[in-house]
Amino acid sequence: MAEQASTSRSLPGVKYVVCVPDGCADEPVAALGGRTPLEAANLPTLAGLAARGEVGRAAVIPPGLPPGSDVGNMSILGYDPALHHTGRAPIEAAALGLRLAPDQVAYRCNLVTLSADGTMIDFAGGHPDTAAATEVIRTLDAELGSDGVSFHPGFQYRHIVVAPAEWADAECVPPHDLSDQPAVWPTGPAAPKLRALMEASQAIVSASPLAATAVWLWGQGHQPQLPSFADTYGLDAGLVTAVDLVRGLGVLTGMRVVEVPGATGWYDTDYEAKRDAALDTLADGADLFLIHVEATDEAGHAGDVDEKVRALEHWDRRILPGLVEGLDALGPWRLLLLPDHPTPVERKTHTSEPVPYLLVDSRSAGSGGTYTEAATADCAPVPGHTLMGRLVG
Repeated sequence: MAEQASTSRSLPGVKYVVCVPDGCADEPVAALGGRTPLEAANLPTLAGLAARGEVGRAAVIPPGLPPGSDVGNMSILGYDPALHHTGRAPIEAAALGLRLAPDQVAYRCNLVTLSADGTMIDFAGGHPDTAAATEVIRTLDAELGSDGVSFHPGFQYRHIVVAPAEWADAECVPPHDLSDQPAVWPTGPAAPKLRALMEASQAIVSASPLAATAVWLWGQGHQPQLPSFADTYGLDAGLVTAVDLVRGLGVLTGMRVVEVPGATGWYDTDYEAKRDAALDTLADGADLFLIHVEATDEAGHAGDVDEKVRALEHWDRRILPGLVEGLDALGPWRLLLLPDHPTPVERKTHTSEPVPYLLVDSRSAGSGGTYTEAATADCAPVPGHTLMGRLVG
């Protein structure tokens, strides 16, 4: 595997911020009169930043790779997924402190809700409380874990199964690609073992107090080898997120992973706490900080256009104004804002289309622009993993 070249060209004394409204890019929505949520939302702060910055389009999902948050966020952090991506689950496993042996593979283990006829009613199993979900995962491990198979609790509906390496040989459909559709079971040589485990989980999960009825295995892979962010970019970097996937990327690249009690990964997440985590960490000496908010992606998967607009407006009222004010107090700064993929509300799943990006330098007026899908539609897409080098270069 080719190595990614170091790009340690950061500017002395400059603070860098990366803002990731997960899945915020969209397509025209009938309920919004043919506008996207970005076009319909009231976003004066974002509009002001776009007017003083550079807007364009980024191909965060390389050709041939799935349009997942694992691929997209790896791109945003400046790592070429074509070189480094091995699967989603092993990244999340790293967030839980798991280190996979060469003869092990990790699977993402969703708690999901299936109807009696096998329809995927809810890929998130009703967004269970983490403590209650943990008890169910521990019960699954006690009753179904054996022969190198183990269940590891994560956050809400997102958990991990570690299995022997030969279990990796399967094609699995992510549950969020099956919303309101018949479940599509794994195929391939390892599929019988996976399906047996998923079916065996139904009696245990259905008997619990959760709305979930089973587990769904997908996103498998071996442990990736990522060079540290400090070695690659010459920067002390941190991040805040409620999502194990993004947290895992931070762990694997040696970034500071800041925990915020009010970060839920849902609509009710504490936006101000994430903003303050960024400013406090930068004031404490970090050079770069990434703020990740999942709410826009969850709204897209739910097909809830009103909630997606509301989540964007939370960014504009609760993060960006105070963030800019705080950055101004710290000195010169540069900001990159973009999602890791689109999550169109009418599709309820991810797509591979390039996403709009915004790059702002506090010391420059920029070329000015509008941060929407339509406003950047004629821009030639740049590889998503190259934007980090442009941000810090």
